[in-house]
Order: sequence, then C-alpha cells, then structure tokens
Amino acid sequence: MSKSYLMNTYGRFDVTFEKGEGTKLYDKEGNEYLDFVSGVAVNCLGHCNPVIVNTIKEQSSKLMHISNYYWNENAMKLTEILCKNSDFDKVFMCNSGTEAIEAGLKLARKYGSIHGGEEKKEIIYMENSFHGRTMGALSVTGQPKYQESFRPLIGDVKSVKFNDQEDIKIKISKNTAAVIVEPIQGEGGIIPAKKEYLKLLRELCDENGAVLIFDEVQCGMGRTGKLFAYEKFGVVPDIVCIAKALGGGFPIGAMVAKENVAASFVPGDHGNTYGGNPLACAVATSVLGELIDKKIIEVNVNEKSGYLFDKLKKLKEKYHIISDVRGMGLLVGVEIKSDIKKIINTCFENKLLLITAGANVIRFLPPLNVSFEEIDKALSIFEKAL
Repeated sequence: MSKSYLMNTYGRFDVTFEKGEGTKLYDKEGNEYLDFVSGVAVNCLGHCNPVIVNTIKEQSSKLMHISNYYWNENAMKLTEILCKNSDFDKVFMCNSGTEAIEAGLKLARKYGSIHGGEEKKEIIYMENSFHGRTMGALSVTGQPKYQESFRPLIGDVKSVKFNDQEDIKIKISKNTAAVIVEPIQGEGGIIPAKKEYLKLLRELCDENGAVLIFDEVQCGMGRTGKLFAYEKFGVVPDIVCIAKALGGGFPIGAMVAKENVAASFVPGDHGNTYGGNPLACAVATSVLGELIDKKIIEVNVNEKSGYLFDKLKKLKEKYHIISDVRGMGLLVGVEIKSDIKKIINTCFENKLLLITAGANVIRFLPPLNVSFEEIDKALSIFEKAL
C-alpha cells in the first residue's frame, strides 16, 4: 500500500498500526506498543473501549446523521450533561477543537459588537499559546512558526505575555471583545497558568465588558482531575472550548457558554454540517458516563496523577538532564536539557509512545484509566532511554 498519496503535513514515526486495546497498540507485524500519547489526549478510555465500541454499533444501526434542521435526542442529552456538570448554560456542537475555538471567537465578537459597538472586536491571546490551524484559531496562536507562511491573518488581535499581570493590564481596553487562554499551555510546553493570573483575567474582562475564553481542548474532560480544567483554578470563564477526550476517539467538539453570552447567536450566525450528529453525541454521552458516573476522573485520575508525578520527580533527582516536571492530573510535561528527540526515539524503539510539547519538553498523556502497572512499565522504558 502506497504512502505517496497523503499530503506531507505530518512528521510521522515509521510504523503502521492496525489494532489497539486499552493502553496497547499493535503494528502490522504484531509488535506491541505502550501508548502514552492517547491520540494526543483523545483516547481517554484507551483504545477500543467496549463501552464506546458497543455505543457505535448500537447507534450506527439506528441513526448517524440528519443535519441540524431537526432535533435529535442524543444531542439534547449530551448538552444537558455538559451543562449540569459545569457552570454553563448553552452548548454549540461541532467536530473538533479548532472548530470549537472558531465558534468561541465568533460568539465573543458578536457579543462585543452588541454590547460595545463596532469598535469592540479586539481579541487578546497569549504568547506561546496554541489554539489550532484554521485561520481564526491560527491568528490567536502565539507561536510565529505556525503563522509565518499564512499571513495575512485576521485583524484586531493582540498578544500578551502569559502569566504576566502587568502586560495584560496595559493592553486590555474597552475595545477588547475577548481574552483567550489555555489554563495549561499544551503545545507550548505543558505550562499551567497561575491561579492569580486567571483571577486577574476574570476581573479585567468584567471591568472592560470582555468575554473570557478558556481553551480546554487538551486539558479538559477529566485530564486535570476535574471534568473541566477551570474547576482546578477556581475561575469561571464565559466560554469554554472542548474536544479531544469528549469523544474518546470519535470526532466531536463543543463550545459551552454562559446564557448572557450565548444569547448573542441567532439562527444563521454560525453552524456546521456534522456538529451534534446522533452518532458522535451518543459516543460522547457514553464517554462522560464512564468518566463521571464510574468515577474515573474522581478516583483514577487523581490517584494515578500523584503516583506518576512522584515517580517522575524521583527520576529528576537521579538524572540531572531533567530540569522540570510539571503539569496537572495526567497532563504531564518533563523538561529536558538534552536532545528530547533522541530520548523519544529511543522510547519508540523500546515500544513506548511519547511525544514532544514545545522544543524541550516530553509529554506524558496516558489514558485516564491507566493502571499503576502500566505507569511503572512506561517509566522503566523512559528511564532506560534517559
């Protein structure tokens, strides 16, 4: 089978996977790999979780897609679960994290124009952030390497230094429609926001009539030890964008918002063809059932997080090429003073999958139902690579 027909948009490892089960992946030769990438924080219940597989089988035999000209019970059930387990009132369903970001940006600008006039459309974003690769999301991504080849981007955007209170105080104004921030910068190196900084953003947005947007595409849906990452910081934004783990491997995204902000959208303002389809919503409902009702977030994530951090910090004491261990829950970054690609490739050769986060950070993203034994095995391979 030829690889030549795929566009050259990814730097892939030289392996072709054919099957997955739990934390394990199997290539076409039958070799077993321990997966601590989880589809980049997507496969929160591991590969081919029986609950997800059975939901797909059952729902796909009933109804998969009808468009948003009609109601479907699965979408209504999913949005109710999201709102009842958060501080939000309304949900816009879509298919990916980038789509959720685009919806959030549009809603914030619409809200700004209604309540502050045509001049109120500026969006402030963080340096070192990552929000996606579509033109709107790319325009508020604070990493020039992703932007340079695609200018001009959308206008009326402004960057500020992440976690720098003085910089945001200077740059926010009455013309600011929104401030967008990742509670934990993912692609930028697994860097958590300071609680005091997020509290200040909330205060400044309130003072200036701006919308506060949290991008929880990677850090949300249980990965921090709470369903939504904002719960760990004690700051409630106006909009949260989610995706990845929401579908446990099935494509789905969502933007959740406060009632007063969500009311800015009217029919025709925004939409998509597949968003909220019965199949994706059924899968997401099943995933949330496992995460919330089976207490995977409440018990497993928090227990395994403490265990993983403790083990990694001991490795930091032992190996001086580790300069930092940081993150939250099962979103963990290990900062390395040496060549991280060499370490990741060595792990890959020894059948452990890890990826980078920024230039010098190795990212650990196991499934949220990972076992202690699987953590031990992964760290044993990682230590050998060190």
